[in-house]
Amino acid sequence: MTVAGERAIRGSSFSPEGRLGIGLVTLQLVCAVAMSLPRAALAQTPAWPIRPIRFIVPFPPGGPLDITARLLGARMSETFGQPVLIDNRPGAGGSVGAELAARAAADGYTLLMGALSTHAVNPYLYPKLGYDPVRDFTPITLVANVPNVLVVNVAVKAESVKELIALARAQPGKLAFGSGGSGSGGHLAGELLKTSAKIDITHVPYKGSAPAVVDLLGGQLTLMFDNLASALPQIKAGRVRALAVTTVRRSGFVPELPTMQEAGVAGFDISTWFGVFAPAKVPSVIVERLQREIVRILQLADMRERLAAFGAEPVGNTSDEFAAFIKAEQPKYARIIRESGAKAD
Repeated sequence: MTVAGERAIRGSSFSPEGRLGIGLVTLQLVCAVAMSLPRAALAQTPAWPIRPIRFIVPFPPGGPLDITARLLGARMSETFGQPVLIDNRPGAGGSVGAELAARAAADGYTLLMGALSTHAVNPYLYPKLGYDPVRDFTPITLVANVPNVLVVNVAVKAESVKELIALARAQPGKLAFGSGGSGSGGHLAGELLKTSAKIDITHVPYKGSAPAVVDLLGGQLTLMFDNLASALPQIKAGRVRALAVTTVRRSGFVPELPTMQEAGVAGFDISTWFGVFAPAKVPSVIVERLQREIVRILQLADMRERLAAFGAEPVGNTSDEFAAFIKAEQPKYARIIRESGAKAD
């Protein structure tokens, strides 16, 4: 074999030297690609959060949504190392705050504590809503359910739901029920009772449940479907008489109370729920981080105790599960509003 031939063989991929050379080149390429991947992924991942987060609560301070948002915000601040600032923006059944959140930048620095009214009721109650509850938001997680409870003034001569219905039929249009506002769970529960029991009672909306409770205690209202968080202290103190809960199952907080279905009103199922949303198109990495952190907080023993103190049952699910839950809720409330003729007072 010629010298040139030997050199060719040694330089070819069939020779030990050739195989070693190709192997070194391949190894260098693999290492270069592997080292570049984390940099590329890092470049696509936003550095979040690097400034305070605004948490919009579309209802007045002091209610279950506000209290829960503040509890969550305090814990999130500890984890994220940035303040979570509560921004109360009440009005129009939560629509004012929801619209504000929907128009915010999709950067993870604005969150909304949305609720039954903002995402399942208002689209059917308000003819010109300034946001789309599905298109304009990314659901993060369902935070909690709060059962509603039917309560009456202690002077009302009704010890049960059946007796209350009989009283309403004997005095059409005379009994008034209050709520925390048009489109609230309490409002829709009253409308459902009207259509289910075929009675005529008058809705009186308030700006929050607290002033409605004051008038119920004072006798200006006959009855009210209040969330258990607000009603429980009054029930325990004997200032109002509780007749039933509005969920399909009895509440562990007041197990002695029947459900509305057990009390004779078939198909009655309404509860106040609330959860965290972000504006649409927030990066998925931020959504996932928020979801994991909020679910973690909801599993803490002290957080569950704080929620239980006002009758809230913590949930904590995935973004997709929360979206599916909202999709299932909307037709139910659309039907109640359509059949009752409820209006935004």
